[in-house]
Amino acid sequence: MTAPDLLDQLHATFGFTAFRGVQQQVIDRVMAGQSSLAVMPTGAGKSLTYQLPAVTMDGTCVVISPLIALMHDQLRSAEANGIRAASLTSADSDDYRETAIDRFRSGDLDLLYVAPERASQPHFRELLSKARVSLFAIDEAHCVSEWGHDFRPDYRLLRPLMDAFPAVPRLALTATADAHTRADILAQLGIPADGLIVAGFDRPNIRYRVTHREAITRQLAALMAEQPGPGIVYAPTRKRTEDLAEKLAAATGRTVLPYHAGLPAEVRAANQAAFVASEDMVMVATVAFGMGIDKPDVRFVAHAGVPKSIESYYQETGRAGRDGDASVALLLWAAEDFARARHRLGEVEEGRRAGESARIDAMAGLVETAGCRRALLLRHFGEDPPETCGNCDNCLEAPGIVDATTLAQKLLSAVYRTGQSYGFGHIEKVLTGAGDERVAQRGHDRLSVFGIVNAEESYLLRPLARALQARGSLVPTEHGGLALGGDAKSVLKGDAAVMIALAPKPERSRKGRRDRSGAVNPVGDPLFDALRTLRRDLALEAGVPPYVIFHDSTLREMAAARPASLSALGEIGGVGARKLDAYGEAFLKVIQQN
Repeated sequence: MTAPDLLDQLHATFGFTAFRGVQQQVIDRVMAGQSSLAVMPTGAGKSLTYQLPAVTMDGTCVVISPLIALMHDQLRSAEANGIRAASLTSADSDDYRETAIDRFRSGDLDLLYVAPERASQPHFRELLSKARVSLFAIDEAHCVSEWGHDFRPDYRLLRPLMDAFPAVPRLALTATADAHTRADILAQLGIPADGLIVAGFDRPNIRYRVTHREAITRQLAALMAEQPGPGIVYAPTRKRTEDLAEKLAAATGRTVLPYHAGLPAEVRAANQAAFVASEDMVMVATVAFGMGIDKPDVRFVAHAGVPKSIESYYQETGRAGRDGDASVALLLWAAEDFARARHRLGEVEEGRRAGESARIDAMAGLVETAGCRRALLLRHFGEDPPETCGNCDNCLEAPGIVDATTLAQKLLSAVYRTGQSYGFGHIEKVLTGAGDERVAQRGHDRLSVFGIVNAEESYLLRPLARALQARGSLVPTEHGGLALGGDAKSVLKGDAAVMIALAPKPERSRKGRRDRSGAVNPVGDPLFDALRTLRRDLALEAGVPPYVIFHDSTLREMAAARPASLSALGEIGGVGARKLDAYGEAFLKVIQQN
């Protein structure tokens, strides 16, 4: 198929008149029968790189995806665009599976979605031999690598399946893979080195914000007030998930539901379905949630604790703003997050311990940096970004940078001289010379470090202690005290500097300001609201999420252009032939009435 023909098919199926980013480069390799690994940020249109070839090539594209919810979500969107698709999952009924198999054998499918656990079985290979396979698409391909942050052993069993069909090209897709992981994916899936296509990792529409966790319910409620659209709050434990969901619902009046593996399956499914269909709901969840949802209109992702790695953070925050609209990623952290993470290193097998420690250090660098958060993220993935991005907290309101090396030496010395068994509160009293009975009873008022911190620098002690714990210079003891760790000795000797960033207080610096970066209708156009109402009604009638009908960006373009005919409506981005036929008249009527 020629390039013009592909563009015609792109417009007819998806309603787009041009490719984005590296989409055409990836698709050209697929159409030429070449195998590739495409590293593309979330929201860059990865699924289109196999869906478009699937409707133009002879045979069925087999899509291997890690989660049933993700497959079914992509299945709905594909079918809405007129693509012949089916899945083979444990959640499908026997009748559905039999029909899907019959459709595959008769050549009546463009796409067949399966999980790696099924794809690696001999009976599935036998099924594939009964019909023509046009392409293997391996989604979330970082799961194949032990170096990745989300390794799944079943992905290692995909190579023999694909080797049994040597003429069928392979397309591996991921949004999250550093250089080491990318090399491993190529080797594990048998893709040549020249098949690597890296689109870049920047998500410019996401505003990164990182701040210390204090009054968490109040902090998250403030974010929800700024962002009226759907959001995800990631919590570290099941108990925290349920507690936060209850408190946020009470504090904001919004619909806030919990999601974690300990809930009954029917409750999880109902909560997820409600979130996918909603235009303003907030889900508080453990980190497994969201990987299986291709919901484009998530306006914020908040972390109630530190993620396990930069890769995890990038992937989880990437669930915001898939539609390209402005979104926010808020990370709330505390020193105890790093203390727990470093303590868990003892449970990690020795061969992986160094790598896990490096991941913790990288996260500490992100939360403590005084520079551009986005630049730090992009450098982690091997890019060379500008020094500032203009869309993270540090770029928008530069923090103060303080050389706290001398104060750090005083703090570390006090921890050492008091026996490395007391908490921060006690150490603070010793350093500031506070009259305290416990300090006197221990004889700590006679130490050389007693009262060596004056009032002018005492306000730095708490943020300094947090920074030292984040970098591992201070570590918790079994009974809640502090002890020296990491590079503490180098700091004490003067061989390592300690610079800390002091962010402006949000209550003062942002007083009277309202961040409307997540507003779906920033100009208050009544036609846009009317189109959203119609979309909601049509989605309810069809039993699909509203975004399956049209994205907000498509509705905004309709409201701005006000097309007066079906042909003019068909020129709007995101309005393909199938959707024009199904919904065109209804949307034209609303446009004419407003």
